[in-house]
Amino acid sequence: MDLARITLKQAADLLHRRALSAVELTQFFLERINAHNPTLNAYITVDAEGALADARQADACLARGEATPLTGIPLAVKDLFCTKGLRTTCASRMLADFIPPYESTVTRRLREAGMVVLGKTNMDEFAMGSSNETSYFGPVKNPWDHSRIPGGSSGGSAAAVAAGLCVAALGTDTGGSIRQPAALSGITGLKPTYGRVSRYGMIAFASSLDQAGPMTRSVEDAALLLQGMAGHDPLDSTSIDQAVEEYVEQLSGGVSAQERMRGLRIGIPKEYFTDGLSESVHKALQEAIERFQELGAQCQSVSLPTTAYAIPTYYIIAPAEASSNLARYDGIRFGYRCEQPEDLLDMFARSRSEGFGAEVKRRIMLGTYVLSSGYYDAYYRQAQKVRRLIADDFHNAFTQVDLLLTPTAPETAFRIGEKKEDPVKMYLSDIFTINVNLAGLPALSLPCGFDAQNLPIGMQLIGRPLQESSLLRVGHSFQQVTDWHQRSPL
Repeated sequence: MDLARITLKQAADLLHRRALSAVELTQFFLERINAHNPTLNAYITVDAEGALADARQADACLARGEATPLTGIPLAVKDLFCTKGLRTTCASRMLADFIPPYESTVTRRLREAGMVVLGKTNMDEFAMGSSNETSYFGPVKNPWDHSRIPGGSSGGSAAAVAAGLCVAALGTDTGGSIRQPAALSGITGLKPTYGRVSRYGMIAFASSLDQAGPMTRSVEDAALLLQGMAGHDPLDSTSIDQAVEEYVEQLSGGVSAQERMRGLRIGIPKEYFTDGLSESVHKALQEAIERFQELGAQCQSVSLPTTAYAIPTYYIIAPAEASSNLARYDGIRFGYRCEQPEDLLDMFARSRSEGFGAEVKRRIMLGTYVLSSGYYDAYYRQAQKVRRLIADDFHNAFTQVDLLLTPTAPETAFRIGEKKEDPVKMYLSDIFTINVNLAGLPALSLPCGFDAQNLPIGMQLIGRPLQESSLLRVGHSFQQVTDWHQRSPL
């Protein structure tokens, strides 16, 4: 078996049968990281010593017969999850030397389940970006074409999974930052319902939008990883106090894909199939729709009238929350501090101007403006009202259908530098994902084809709140009759 293409489920089977040790598996991925990361730049920090120590503990647990399905699985972690004793940078100069004194709830739960943390993956600075070009540590390269972006902000995690530099990875999604890079890198990415996964220990961008989720090769792997991540957390006031479903058990239950699809109503939002959608993406989505119909699903057109307002609404609300969240980086308590400041005001101004990159400063300034006296009602309050209308659109659509099927991104991966100087064009990369975050819904991106340049194409399934099990079941059914997710760039 090619370990570089191994799924989480396959790795777990090998480990539990003792056909492979956790140390051997971890060492394999550390060697691949050494070989390919200098080119891809997917990892910021690699913790070889810590990973091997975790692997030895996992092997001991497996030998005692006390292992979970995640024990011994090598994991990559997006570099905004606080990891106690392991550098957490948020891909920013501001936190380039930050060593957290505590552990995020998500990484703590996965470590307790026996997972092996290989290191921290590159990302857009403070998760602000759609291409992974705003990182202080340099851009990540798409494994399918090194001249192109992998998507963002979780581009490092997406590239690491696609290139076989880990078995699975953690990402976060504020406006599409799991799903868009998953689509552009040819992997599976799940953005859970807001509050389904704890945000404690995640360095905040926009607190009402941020959500952690799994990035994996297959939907089955996403279900396995979500099972270990999800659940109520008293340390997070936005965490939902509701029992976690058995996502893995509900994937199939011994029922064929055709039986699971029979009677399923899939909505196709007409606003998503517009002139801005590339021909190759449109063609791949049409073929996916036909495949679902062949399996017995009923596909029908629905309308989400407020779709056009998603981008302006998001780029008022998200920068406003970022402005508030990033106010703590003042050069005093932690993070970057400028050298030889003239006085306190100079230290504040220079520490922030030198510590933050251009995109972060742009969003802080925009957010501060829309929250300022005289503009709050005109911009921020109005955006919150439109946000409610966007959520109502989805609620109305779900009275007609069981889930929605859309493109994840309007085009395949573009070239590095192609849109960096035009923020508006860059923001439009998330046009099909942003409104899901505004409504707090779960959404799944999975591969559904390739374009003429052999670049991956992703489709998005959107579900009702807390219906991750339904999305995973439908996505798994699609992957049982297609092989797009099994293709690999390296």
